[in-house]
Amino acid sequence: MTYTPHTAGTGTGADTGTGTGTAWGRGSAGDGPGRPAPRRLPVPPAVAVAELDLRAADGAVLSLRPAPGGPPVEEGAVFALVRIDGRPVATVTGQVAAGQDPAQALTAAFRAQGRATATPSSPPSPSADPSLPPPRTTVVVATRERAGQLARALDSLLAQDHPDFRILVVDNAPVTTATRDLVTSRYAGRVDYAHEPRPGLAVAHNRGIAAADRAAPVLAFTDDDVIADPHWLSALTAPFAADPRLGCTTGLILPARLTTPAQILLESHGGFAKGVVSRLYDPAAPPADQPLFPFTAGSFGSGANMAFRADALRAVGGFDPATGTGTPAKGGDDLYAFVRILAAGHRLRYTPEALVWHHHRETWQDLRNQAYGYGAGLTAYLTAILVRHPALLPALLAKVPRGLAHARAITAHGTQTYPWPRSLSRLERRGMLYGPLGYAKARIRARAGAPGSMP
Repeated sequence: MTYTPHTAGTGTGADTGTGTGTAWGRGSAGDGPGRPAPRRLPVPPAVAVAELDLRAADGAVLSLRPAPGGPPVEEGAVFALVRIDGRPVATVTGQVAAGQDPAQALTAAFRAQGRATATPSSPPSPSADPSLPPPRTTVVVATRERAGQLARALDSLLAQDHPDFRILVVDNAPVTTATRDLVTSRYAGRVDYAHEPRPGLAVAHNRGIAAADRAAPVLAFTDDDVIADPHWLSALTAPFAADPRLGCTTGLILPARLTTPAQILLESHGGFAKGVVSRLYDPAAPPADQPLFPFTAGSFGSGANMAFRADALRAVGGFDPATGTGTPAKGGDDLYAFVRILAAGHRLRYTPEALVWHHHRETWQDLRNQAYGYGAGLTAYLTAILVRHPALLPALLAKVPRGLAHARAITAHGTQTYPWPRSLSRLERRGMLYGPLGYAKARIRARAGAPGSMP
């Protein structure tokens, strides 16, 4: 059994939260070229996912429970989020032997291996004023033909402890009425519905911005394949009440299941997590450890867990409709928005207390598609920045040499417990070469398809 704290950075281990492109450009991803699956991937058949909550005063076990909807934690491989009085502080990965009590085994590993980076006495990062209520919020969920997954996500969103929010489902280029039927029947009066006929995640998000409650000063976004922690929305939006310069927040994304080799390999290579340490990104005080800032957009968060000050997001034009899953660009919509918010002078805060559990895609082909999409989304969003906001060109050009070196490093064959296959690294690089072309194709389609950007 080993313990590893989640730390933001540029590593490639399972708990660094960076993986195959997070620091420079991982966010959402789309489709890639198809290839036959290999006979097997060098990873275990399944890993249990759990939450371990300890008491700060004495480290006693308060609870051990599976990730939402998961099976009970028994012997075998376990990936667990460790909380102290409910606050995420670390992850533990390892084996629970036959006859061991899983809670005690995971607690012992945490105590034995934990360092000053995550101990029961570590104070929470000051990211919000607890005396200020979180602001009124519209939660936008874009979806396409996944009513079953959407229902699971909506159930978790309706259970939020936030005092004042509405949920808006954007049905993106539907081919059936399944999503509309679900929202207007099972969730009638509790969830709002909007139809967006043009395909593309950024276009759907822009429809959400336009249809959102204008009295809500904050817009939150998540995906239909997550389960939100009950405190997710409060934690994600409370920082806006305390910091008038804050333009965006992001949160922690952990795997809901690790039941297939593809899911385990993705999480081993970084997944979508960005660590358990709250961090503020301020363009007035660029981080010394990120010389490529603000173009290292993937280190700030991912589109499945983000919120914006509504006025700030509208002022920068929302999301670029020629980026994102569902377009030839294949990704980069979230990364584009992060950079635009920072370039406009707003702060961005990463808040690990805002937790969602993400259902990773399950197959080898899914993993190939994601690898290609990460690369394409990276260069597509950078192309979008240059095309739409050429004033940022000098700053980007000054960082290009180090950026190219970094891009090569993040797609290199690593030395993780479950190494990232070279074939996937090659796919990422191919995606990077394709990204500008994909963006150009998507931009032509967006222009031909009527309005897709924010007014």
